Amino acid sequence: MAVDRVLGPRDHAHLEPLAPQLLALVAGLSSAVFLGIPLAMPTFEGMIVYNVAHGIAFGVYLAVDMALVTKVLPAPGDAGKDMGVLNIANAGPQILAPALAAVVVGTGGYPALFVVGIVISLVGSVGVLRIRGVR
Repeated sequence: MAVDRVLGPRDHAHLEPLAPQLLALVAGLSSAVFLGIPLAMPTFEGMIVYNVAHGIAFGVYLAVDMALVTKVLPAPGDAGKDMGVLNIANAGPQILAPALAAVVVGTGGYPALFVVGIVISLVGSVGVLRIRGVR
């Protein structure tokens, strides 16, 4: 969107309400695609390419996700409390992920872990589309 603003100074007001969801969708889908790099290229160089590409996509997703979260909070007066609850909700998966990853790697190896990551990225990407009421 930023590149489009510089290269094409057209009126995009009709896209503004959808821009965060679309950016999160693209970043999430890109993340899913980039999680396939180690499967297609299981080398040291492949991991370097994966880390750079996936790092950018996931970083964009996290930034847009946080922006979306702040736009869908129910009451501006309770924003601090709501953000605290969301922070706890974000910490839960980070606590459980290593244990689940150990089970997946122990069962199917690292390729299975990347496949699970692809599925989770796709589910998260589609989940962003269900967000309603962005201010």
